[in-house]
Amino acid sequence: MKEYKRYMKKVFLILLGVVTSVLLPAQTLQQNESALVYYSPKTEIVLDFSYIIETQEAGPYAEYAEELLGALDFVKTDSTAYQLEGVKVHTRTLTDYNRPHKVSLTDGIPMLLTLNEKQILKGYNIAQHQDTPASPKPQPCVKKDAEKTAIRVAPYTDEVLKASDSTALAEAVAQQILHLRETRTYLLSGEVEHAPADGNAMRQVLAELDKQEQALTELFVGKRNRRTAHWTVTIQPEQAEQFFFFSAENGFTDGDNIDADTIRVELSLMAQTYLQKEEPVEEEITSKKKKCKKEVKPAEPEMSPIVYNLPGSAEIKVLYKNRLMAGKTVPVAQAGIDVPLPKCLFSEETLPVIIFNEKTGNIVSISK
Repeated sequence: MKEYKRYMKKVFLILLGVVTSVLLPAQTLQQNESALVYYSPKTEIVLDFSYIIETQEAGPYAEYAEELLGALDFVKTDSTAYQLEGVKVHTRTLTDYNRPHKVSLTDGIPMLLTLNEKQILKGYNIAQHQDTPASPKPQPCVKKDAEKTAIRVAPYTDEVLKASDSTALAEAVAQQILHLRETRTYLLSGEVEHAPADGNAMRQVLAELDKQEQALTELFVGKRNRRTAHWTVTIQPEQAEQFFFFSAENGFTDGDNIDADTIRVELSLMAQTYLQKEEPVEEEITSKKKKCKKEVKPAEPEMSPIVYNLPGSAEIKVLYKNRLMAGKTVPVAQAGIDVPLPKCLFSEETLPVIIFNEKTGNIVSISK
């Protein structure tokens, strides 16, 4: 345990010492060169807006709703309204093809790199140290919601079919609704000769009566629907400001809509800078580097082609009607700097196990 702690302290001090103002040159493959190429990650910011859509659809007999059914709350005209609910800020990782890195056979380092599907460095020497993935737990069976279909209305009565105008038709439909209600009452009170044989059959009959009544009643009172929708937009962290527009009448729209309110997205990008070495720390680093004397120069350790990324960050504010909807600070990989690992880490008998953050390129852990 003591040896492990000394090893980790040594690694940390060496890494701190190599954070200098020296940037890596562009990585290009030469003709007939055998090398493994990987890339630094790139960050995009994703804004997921959620909003509510409320629709109202008037029934064809809306003008008779109060007179024939005594309904006071009914839809008189068709309308659609939108209400902005909130926004979630998250990031998406891409491959930064402007920041390639290569590890060649001539570098003298065991090529034990593991890349993900985006060609981003995932780890070094991790294949034989990865734990066996646990068997996925069986997921509970979740019944999917049945597809919504229009309610099939039972055949109209003779009175409905014989109606000569809209008023007579509305009266006949209202009578059919009243008949359905009476039938339900008789069933529940047991005043029918041929009642359903058991409770399950009774429930099915009552459910069907309810569906029929709902479908016919909607011809008078109309339909109301409320659902949540999403609008997603991707922006680059380098953009200082973005504007979007939301209208209570039209939802997300362009700036030409005079009824729309402004959504302002403010971004403040903070690029990563190299750490400045302090004198007391520098003396300790110099003493620790003596252990790598055989592989490195006296002044600075020799660098390997394996690099990690110190990401920058972006502060994001989303304002709607000049009020803060969301505020978040996220790491931004392309605002960072590439830092090479010292070559002496890979020249020992026991190679290190290094896990990288695939979203930022930073180091998650180093161990033996």
